[in-house]
Amino acid sequence: MTTTSAEAKRPGGARVAVQRFGTFLSGMIMPNIAAFIAWGFITALFIQVGPFPIPEIGGFPSPDGTENVGLVGPMITYLLPLLIANMGGRMVYDTRGGVVGTIATVGVIVGAGIPMFIGAMIMGPLAAWVMKQVDRLWEGKIKAGFEMLVNNFSAGIVGMLLALVGFYAFAPAVTAISNGLEAAVNWLVLAGLLPLVSILVEPGKVLFLNNAINHGVFTPLGIQQSEEQGKSILFLIEANPGPGLGILLAFAIFGVGLARASAPGAIIIQFFGGIHEIYFPYVLMKPLLIIAAIAGGMTGVATNVIFGSGLRAPAAPGSIIAVLLQTASDSYVGVILSVVFAATVSFVISAIILRASRRRDLELGGGDLAAAVAQTEANKGKSSNVLSGLQAEGVAAGGGLVSEGEQAAFDHKPIHSIVFACDAGMGSSAMGATVLRNKIKKAGIDSVTVTNKAIANLADDVDLVITHQDLTERAKLQSPGALHVSVENFMNSPKYDEIVNLLESEGVR
Repeated sequence: MTTTSAEAKRPGGARVAVQRFGTFLSGMIMPNIAAFIAWGFITALFIQVGPFPIPEIGGFPSPDGTENVGLVGPMITYLLPLLIANMGGRMVYDTRGGVVGTIATVGVIVGAGIPMFIGAMIMGPLAAWVMKQVDRLWEGKIKAGFEMLVNNFSAGIVGMLLALVGFYAFAPAVTAISNGLEAAVNWLVLAGLLPLVSILVEPGKVLFLNNAINHGVFTPLGIQQSEEQGKSILFLIEANPGPGLGILLAFAIFGVGLARASAPGAIIIQFFGGIHEIYFPYVLMKPLLIIAAIAGGMTGVATNVIFGSGLRAPAAPGSIIAVLLQTASDSYVGVILSVVFAATVSFVISAIILRASRRRDLELGGGDLAAAVAQTEANKGKSSNVLSGLQAEGVAAGGGLVSEGEQAAFDHKPIHSIVFACDAGMGSSAMGATVLRNKIKKAGIDSVTVTNKAIANLADDVDLVITHQDLTERAKLQSPGALHVSVENFMNSPKYDEIVNLLESEGVR
C-alpha cells in the first residue's frame, strides 16, 4: 500500500491536535510572561504584608483610612487578561483581531467577579475570528474612500456587541467553569490526591502534550489562587526542575557512551536554563525512566502540599533561578525541599534502572541517543537547538546542504535580512539565530540582519527565512516572496556555513 507524502507528514492524529492546541495556548501566555513576573514582584514587595508596604501601590487602606486602588488589583483584573486576549486575537487576525478581542474581553472581565484568564483565552481568539468572518462579507465591495470608515466602525460595532455578549452570557458561563475547576483542584488538595496529577503531567511533558493543561488550566487557576492566597502550588506542578535533574544525574554517573558524556552539559541547560526538553531523549532511550519522572514529580507535589508552599507567579522558563525568584516569602523551605526530594527520588529510581541494564547497554554501544533525539523532535513537531546539541557529532558528519533549487534562488536575490522562524518564535529559533549571527559576524559581514520570529508573525518583507524542514511549507505561505532554507536542526546545520559563503561570494559586507 502506497502512502502519500501528505499523509506521511500528518502522524499522531489526536496527539498532534493536542500539541497544536497547546502551542496556541502557549502563544497567548508566553509572550506575556514578563507582565506576570512584574505583577508577582509588585505583589510580593508592596502589599500590606510585604517587606515594603506602600498603600498607594499595594492597594490597601492608608493609615488615615483612605482606600487605595493600587497596582496589584488592576493588573491582575484588567492588564494581564487583556494582554492575553490581545495576543490571542492577534494570532487569529493580526492587529485588528487583537483590538476586537480586547474590547470583547473587557465585557467578560467586568461581568465576572474573578480574574478572567480562562475567559480571556477563549474570548480573545473567538472575537478575532468573528471579526475576520464579518470582514469577509464586504471584502472587495467597499467603495474607494470609505475603507477607513467601514473598517473602524465595523470593528467598533462588532467589539461592542461581543462585549455585551461577554458581559451577559459569556462571563457567567466561564465563571461557572472556572469555579468548577477550582473546586476540583481544591478537592484534590484536601483529599491529598494532587500528587496523582503527575501521572498525567510527566508523560505528557515527554510527548509535548502538557502545554494544554499547564497553560489552559494550571496557569489561570494558579493566578486566581495567588491573588486570593498570595501563592499557588499549581505553578510548580509542571515547572519543578527536580525530576529531570535526577534523571540526568543518574545518566552522568551510571550511563554509558554518548548519553553519559552529554548528561553534565544537559544538567546545566535543564536546571539553570529551564529547558526541560533536554532530558526527554534520555527518557525515550529508556522508557522505564518515565516511572522515575512520575515518582519524582509526585514527590515534589506532595512536598509542596505538606509544607503549603507555592509560587507567586508562573516560573518561566522552569529553571531553579526562575522558581526561587517567584517563590513566596513563606515557601522557600518547602519549594527548595520539593526540588531536592523530587531530584533524589527520580535519581534513585533512574540509577536502579540504568544499573540493571548497564551491561546490555555497553554491549549495544551505549544506546541510540541520536534516535531518541529525533523521536523527541518528532513528538514536539519541530526541531530544537538544545536537543540537536546532544547529537552534534552526528550532524557534523551528515549531509543535507542547500539544495540546487535553493542555491539557484540565492543567485537571483541579494540577502540583507534573515529570519529564523519556529512555532513560538522563541527558544529554538532565537538560539539558531545567534549561531548564524555569530558566524556572519566572524566573517566580517555587518550589513545583514539576523532575527527570529514566530511563523505566524512572518511577513513578506524578508530576504531569507530559515525553518525546520517540517515547518517550511507553513513559512512559505507567510512569506511567499522570500527565499526559504530548510534545516534539520537549528544549532548545528552545515547550511549556515554555505549561507555565509554565499554572502561572501556576493560581496556582501
